[in-house]
Amino acid sequence: MPRKPVFRDRINKARFIAKSGSCNIAHKNIREQGRFLQDVFTTLVDLKWRFTLVIFTMTFLCSWLFFAMGWWLVAFAHGDLDVAGKTSIEQCVKDVNSFTSAFLFSIEVQVTIGFGGRMITEECPTAITVLILQNIASLIINAVMLGCIFMKTAQSHRRAETLIFSRQAVIAVRNGRLCFMLRVGDLRKSMIIEATVRLQVVRKTTTPEGEVIPIHQIDIQTESATSSNSIFLLAPLIICHVIDKDSPLYDLSAMELQCSDLEVIVILEGVVETTGITTQARTSYVAEEIQWGHRFVPIVTEEEGVYSVDYSKFGNTVRVATPSCSARELDEKPSILIQTLQKSELSQHNSLRKRSSTRRNNSMRKGTSLRRNNSTLSMPKVQFLTSAASPSLTVT
Repeated sequence: MPRKPVFRDRINKARFIAKSGSCNIAHKNIREQGRFLQDVFTTLVDLKWRFTLVIFTMTFLCSWLFFAMGWWLVAFAHGDLDVAGKTSIEQCVKDVNSFTSAFLFSIEVQVTIGFGGRMITEECPTAITVLILQNIASLIINAVMLGCIFMKTAQSHRRAETLIFSRQAVIAVRNGRLCFMLRVGDLRKSMIIEATVRLQVVRKTTTPEGEVIPIHQIDIQTESATSSNSIFLLAPLIICHVIDKDSPLYDLSAMELQCSDLEVIVILEGVVETTGITTQARTSYVAEEIQWGHRFVPIVTEEEGVYSVDYSKFGNTVRVATPSCSARELDEKPSILIQTLQKSELSQHNSLRKRSSTRRNNSMRKGTSLRRNNSTLSMPKVQFLTSAASPSLTVT
């Protein structure tokens, strides 16, 4: 027996992945906040730029002040701050006789400026120990902070800004099968190495046991996939998913698609050719963004021995003949596709016939109007002049 379609009211649910690729998830009530401190480097990279710059500045200032206090204590313990006895005792650090001078010497040591006025002597082993500790601490701070700044400026999602997806996805017949299709492209000339595309359908499902799964992720395969879904993204490509019996879209018709709450997530991953960093671009399509019975227009043409890509038509589609039934019904009744194609050919033939008849009528009307104009111009004008004395005939 044929399956009865199920229609439901469309519920405006929040999408899982935004069109820009950001995840629409809010983490709440995290009790173990200390886990973020166990991975300080990743935490610093994930912070916003304003927080990162504040931490960067405060880290160096605090380290300078901390070791300035150390140098001041060394000078105080040795008696270098005593102005009266300064001539008889050799200082641990020359010209360090206040906290200000100790702070300046701390900056010179940590950033290796070396103005030449203040310098350490062999008088105090404690001062040598403080010098070693400050050098080690400065190396660690520089490595962590500069590495954090570099990773933030070279983050992988920056490269993903030039990886684009079509605003709409389409469902149409290709090679006799219903297919879900979308278009991807790369705006840069530097390529994405080992690019792979993964498709997932996210929907809310309920198991036979009554368990509700709010985010049920189902992987679907693409047409050109063998084992790794890899693509050669040299020019914009159309990613095609054949809607077969293993597809979660197998039971959806055109009307049921508009009432469904599914979301198709597209994930494009690859290695950036110039930097070697793995990047990932994401987007998603909800039911309103899937056009049934449309096909993408060609945008790659050959001009003077070079393949040209017209990105102004990147997301343009045209309507094509497509059965409105589901893929299951199409497999059970292949005649539906034949009837749809025949109706499409008949309508195209009728439209061509109407166009030709319209053109013929227009040409006939133009010919008739021209003949009338010519006859009007060639016909002589006859004027009858009458007078009281004698009638006369004038031909012009």
